[in-house]
Amino acid sequence: MKKTILLLWITGLLAGCTYNYKETYTYKINEPVLMSMSEFRNSVKVTKEQHQISNYGKICFYNGFLYISESEAGIHIIDDTNPSQPRVVGFIELVGNVDLAIRDNMLYADAAIDLVWFDISDPANPKLKGRLENAFPGALPPSYNLYGYDWSMCYTEDGKSKGIVVGWTVKERTEKVDVQRNWWGGGVMYDNTAYTGSKASTGSQTTGVNGSMSRFTIYSNYLYVVLGGQMEIFDLQSDTLQRVFAGSLPYLSEVETIFSYKDKMFLGMPSGMAIYSVENPVQPSYCSLILHAYGCDPVVVDNDLAYITVRSGNFCGQTINELFVVDVADVYKPKQIVSYSMTNPKGLGIDNNMLFLCDDGLKVFKLTTPQTLIANQIAHEKGMDGFDVIPFGNVLMMIADNGLYQYDYSDINNIKQLSVIPISKNKL
Repeated sequence: MKKTILLLWITGLLAGCTYNYKETYTYKINEPVLMSMSEFRNSVKVTKEQHQISNYGKICFYNGFLYISESEAGIHIIDDTNPSQPRVVGFIELVGNVDLAIRDNMLYADAAIDLVWFDISDPANPKLKGRLENAFPGALPPSYNLYGYDWSMCYTEDGKSKGIVVGWTVKERTEKVDVQRNWWGGGVMYDNTAYTGSKASTGSQTTGVNGSMSRFTIYSNYLYVVLGGQMEIFDLQSDTLQRVFAGSLPYLSEVETIFSYKDKMFLGMPSGMAIYSVENPVQPSYCSLILHAYGCDPVVVDNDLAYITVRSGNFCGQTINELFVVDVADVYKPKQIVSYSMTNPKGLGIDNNMLFLCDDGLKVFKLTTPQTLIANQIAHEKGMDGFDVIPFGNVLMMIADNGLYQYDYSDINNIKQLSVIPISKNKL
């Protein structure tokens, strides 16, 4: 009998046993800074006072004026009719702003969860014309760190906002979590509980020119906005900016940028580039997807070639820094032609058969064949960390970590710096 009991005990030990206990975890998390809805929607202000540009952001050029979004704060208005002497002439205080687009003297911008628009017939004196509330209900400000955020402090159980999240405060928390352990004969342990913390040069233009980092673009009579894995389409012919499409599309995930070329939309994502047809502007249809190494990426397209930058960084994932060239003549079967190693490439633009690339400052290439791109580098300006560019009318506008730089590229063999407006600090 004793031998039988001993045998059963040994068998049970070898088969394993399970027990529960509490384990203490310490972690950091973003807690929201909230603003009441009424205060948020009454906070729009337009001033002619010169505001110091303290952070670089998205850029848009329209009829001699450059509009710079300072993330979460508002939009700086620059009179750029003389690129050698640009002047800050106004500021739109706009809580939660990140992106913008312009068409027919109307500036469209996000304000946290809302979409607002201004008449800029007098660029130095914009007039607020309308607001579409809850256009982007899931919008949240960037945190500039890798910590998760506390969902319960931002929203109620049914997903309604407790107010507008206008910033984050990093807090350290210590919690005890139920853990289940399994003990197997031989002393080997495994843990089946994964802990992740809480939830986490001018001429008349009808449409503004956006930088490659934009999540806003205009095609036909419609404004296209990408946010996360969603696409929103708004009818610009309606005084109330009627939403005509909203939802997720196949293969979209964390879309970072959108670029309009012909009747196609090229969407930059951390994992690759997706192409959608907007032949029917209110019913985007999937064409294809091309994958690349995981990383932050914008895309521009010219002459049926797509140029994509992939960079490493705290919010991008891997350590890949490359420029990809993709043949998109057949948008249903895009083909990667070549890739080039870069330092940390960001925004890019094309004009006059030249590629302007933010990488280790500013690099300029003459576009011949994709395979000879690097051999045809024209210029390399250093001393800044370029973020995005707009080449237009032989003037390059580049927003960087320490300033707004402008260059004359009318003579490709003698690209000259025209001016710099300093930026006080960088946090993007």
